[in-house]
Amino acid sequence: MTMKTGKGWVDVGNAALADGFLQTAQKVKFLENRCGSQDEDVHKIRLDRDLFKVLSYQAESAVAQRDFQRAVMCVQRCKDLLPRLPRVVSVFKAGCPSPPKPCRKGSLLLPDFHLDPDLAKVLRLLANTYLDWDWPWYQDKALKTLNLAKEAPRFSYLHMCLLARDSVGFDFLKTVCDRFESSADVGKGFLLHVKLLLQRKEDQLAKKKVEDILTAHHAGKELPPQILSWLHTILWDRAAQNFEAQNYFEALQWYNYSLNFYPSGQMDADFAKLQRNRASCYIHLKQLEKANAAVKEAERFDAANIFTQFIIFKIAVLRDNTEEALTAVDALEKSVGNSAAQEKEMVKEENSSTAFLTFAAQFALENGQQDVARRALEYLSQHSQDLQQVLTALKVFIIHLCSTYFPQLSQLCPSEKTVLTSQKACLLMVAAADLELGRSASEASQQTELLSRALEHIQGCKEISNVLKLAGDGSKDPTENLLLLYEIEARAKLHDAGLTSLLESVWELPQLETKILETIASVAMEHPAHYPDIAKKALRKALSLYLQGESIDVAKFSKCLHSFINLSLPDEALSTDVCSLQDIWSTFEVALRVISHSVKYPQVEILWLMTKAWNTGVSQYKEGMYATAEKWCHLGIRFLDHLGSLKKCYEGQVRHCAKCFTSMISWDSNKGPERQADA
Repeated sequence: MTMKTGKGWVDVGNAALADGFLQTAQKVKFLENRCGSQDEDVHKIRLDRDLFKVLSYQAESAVAQRDFQRAVMCVQRCKDLLPRLPRVVSVFKAGCPSPPKPCRKGSLLLPDFHLDPDLAKVLRLLANTYLDWDWPWYQDKALKTLNLAKEAPRFSYLHMCLLARDSVGFDFLKTVCDRFESSADVGKGFLLHVKLLLQRKEDQLAKKKVEDILTAHHAGKELPPQILSWLHTILWDRAAQNFEAQNYFEALQWYNYSLNFYPSGQMDADFAKLQRNRASCYIHLKQLEKANAAVKEAERFDAANIFTQFIIFKIAVLRDNTEEALTAVDALEKSVGNSAAQEKEMVKEENSSTAFLTFAAQFALENGQQDVARRALEYLSQHSQDLQQVLTALKVFIIHLCSTYFPQLSQLCPSEKTVLTSQKACLLMVAAADLELGRSASEASQQTELLSRALEHIQGCKEISNVLKLAGDGSKDPTENLLLLYEIEARAKLHDAGLTSLLESVWELPQLETKILETIASVAMEHPAHYPDIAKKALRKALSLYLQGESIDVAKFSKCLHSFINLSLPDEALSTDVCSLQDIWSTFEVALRVISHSVKYPQVEILWLMTKAWNTGVSQYKEGMYATAEKWCHLGIRFLDHLGSLKKCYEGQVRHCAKCFTSMISWDSNKGPERQADA
């Protein structure tokens, strides 16, 4: 029991307290050893095993306290016990490749035991572990470990990996490749060289090495098929990384290296995929002729492939060639109906092939090809079994049509009161359409254009509203709040300077609804907008309005409170300064008052509040704010009594944790004063 208690204190980071328990356990084992038993051998093995554990825990405790001399002494005593514990020896050896706290010293024990051939693998793993640690410090250890592994081929490869970490390593690697130039395995050295250069972010040197390999390859020193396949994988991985980083020119260069290794006339599925990848790079680089040439090469081998047809379609749309685009959509529809033409590793989800028709319609709309988009949507409705997918695509199509034609239609209306109202409705729908398109825009420039256009339409609506008011229309405008929210969203996402003055007028409105305030908070934090102060102010006002009512809608209140606390006290920043915590504390107190007067408050939200308060206390404890930590943890416990049916599930655990936590706070508080005044 004392041994387990000591280990427990080591695990929670209280090594000093663990020492007392471990020393007691050690004394107990010595006393048991003197007493003896009927089966002396079994008794000694059991005692030695337990003593070995105690010494290991003491070594770990010493390392935690940075008492390395005592840790080495404990490890040495463990070493003395190992010959009497054969099973522990094997476990101890196998455990060395993983780096637990005291095992770095334990790795020195390996040379002192007889090594069977199976242990060579363990030694190579151990050497790899040393490579993953701090290189200069463990260089000698890694080399010594490798010297114990007698299998020459694997040893040589790992030895090259080891030396390649050092500045001398590349020269050594070059020497090995030159010496074994005629060997069939020399390609492995070339691959290792390229891979290490890429890992060191030396892309230019890696390109030079690939070019040298390519020159030798075409000069008759061809790489074996397996080595060549590995090289293609390295080149494609690097190209994909650059493509994801939107560095399309670099990606194209790496794909071109891969292409140059293909012998003339060789065409397979990978070759077609490579040409499609090159075509995608050319499309992003606006080099449509080269993109077309690349995809034609892919089409020669894999014409029915849905990815090939989709790239052909994109090129036709970007060329503004409606006839070719319609032909490409027809071919795309045939590919969707031909399951054998789809790449299994890419099209995995049900109905995912029909998603290409959705993408085609969207791409055509974004580039002003309404007729092409209409045909793609017709095919989508024929093939898709997902009604939601079809409705979503049609919704986008209608929104684009509204955005395109409604502004022109509104200009045809004469300036009469009823017609002005209709014109305003048209502009409002266009603004809503532009905002919806802006939310789903893939590029920042496109989103900015859509939001700016929406703002113009909103301004047009406001001007018409002013004209109607001057004409004597005293009725309340039902679209006023909607226009207000649209304008706030557009200005927030555009980071417009007029947002501040707009919100100042909003805060002064006499009859603000909680729903409007919560919507303002939502759009203020919706990407690319990021205005946490505005969101918190809106939510605080909404909470105040909820509390002013005769009866509180606890379901809506709890959601609003949840959002406010999450903004004020995010999980990644629980260690907020004391002044901020005092403000948030009052919000928790308000929550407790509402909960105590309402049995309908959601239990899940009460549990969340309890957890949030408790985690805040733990975070303050880590910062050394012990009194503040204890205060917040006790606040969390106050929510426990309101959990209802969930109370039984959490009460025992929470109170046990609270007791342990209070003991830890008391113990740490006695070590020294707090670094900062408590709240």
